[in-house]
Amino acid sequence: MPVDMGSKLLCLFLASVILAYYIYSPIPGDFEEPWKVMFISATFRTLECLAEVAEYLGLKNYMDVLILITNIEYVTPTSDENVTVTDTEFNNITVRLYLPRKASDGLRRAVVYFHGGGWCVGDTGMKSYDRLTRRTSDMLNAVVVSVNYRLAPKYHFPTQFEDVYSVTKFFLQSSVLSQYGVDPDRVCVAGDSAGGNLAAAVAQQLLEDPEVKTKLKIQALLYPPLQALDLNLPSYQENENKPILSKSLMVRFWSEYFTSDLSLREAMISNTHVPVESSHLFQFVNWSNLLPEEIKKDHVYISPTYGSSKLVQKYPGFLDPRASPLLASDAQLQKLPLTYILTCEHDVLRDDGFMYARRLQTVGIPVTHDHAKDAFHGAMMFVSFPAELALGHRLLNRYIEWLNENL
Repeated sequence: MPVDMGSKLLCLFLASVILAYYIYSPIPGDFEEPWKVMFISATFRTLECLAEVAEYLGLKNYMDVLILITNIEYVTPTSDENVTVTDTEFNNITVRLYLPRKASDGLRRAVVYFHGGGWCVGDTGMKSYDRLTRRTSDMLNAVVVSVNYRLAPKYHFPTQFEDVYSVTKFFLQSSVLSQYGVDPDRVCVAGDSAGGNLAAAVAQQLLEDPEVKTKLKIQALLYPPLQALDLNLPSYQENENKPILSKSLMVRFWSEYFTSDLSLREAMISNTHVPVESSHLFQFVNWSNLLPEEIKKDHVYISPTYGSSKLVQKYPGFLDPRASPLLASDAQLQKLPLTYILTCEHDVLRDDGFMYARRLQTVGIPVTHDHAKDAFHGAMMFVSFPAELALGHRLLNRYIEWLNENL
């Protein structure tokens, strides 16, 4: 009996140690509500760990486990006193449509929104996205189209881009804008994380499409990944294991966007996936020229280590501007609309946003670069119980205010 009790106590002790390890992780001193952030981070790390175990045992694909977040968070389209919400299709792509009930003096503004999730997870019906797009519609008295594009690993690039582009192009038709009472001079694209990548790519592609007559007024990019060439930027090094989005997970999202072939992921992890014949593209993502001194800190730029050309021959997508908008030429960038870019200090994707902001400003595009020094990737989504953060509310309010002032 004492042995049995001793075993139980040992198990309890070990379980406590494991729990403490997952809950407690070093949190930067400038984080508000650090214990809440720790619990949020622990939840995501636990899910990632379960995904790795399930995949190792051959039970489930890694991304299929991560998508449990999507399923748990899903809410059906529900209208309220301010906004009518429906799921419908635009050009055979599912969208969640938000139509404000308030009277309007004239034509309304419109936001076409793309959710995040590394091109692999996420849904317009997730509670966090439903709250964001519903609030956008209500506060701006605007029509909001939230796009449910197809996801990897079932679908790879360029499917995700083609889905969101197809919806945006359909919506921008004068007959469709008229149907929903939208002012053609007051339309924007926006997105967070992978959705920000898609929004940037859509804004660029629309400028090259002679069939599209309506011009975007603005674009809003929330902590977006904008290039897949250099995955060892200072932000990747500094924030390798920061909350929500680790370097390893971001590399996995990038590689899965293009293929499930492990050889690409392995090359991306070592940052040796770009062949020497594509070396000219590094001028567009050379952080030593594009980052401000306070972000570069004491990091030293090291010339790229080139890899085999076989990967880019098999998976050319990672060098395509539709996947890496930072690869667009200055001539293309100088036609873009007024831009909002949100970056977070403790985010592997921080430097992508900084470099894009710099390149846009250099060619004369007005940019509002909102850099949150006390934030981590995805922070704007945490605005409801049980993962509610004051930081999330502040970032969301700043984003909505910018849209209201500029759209």
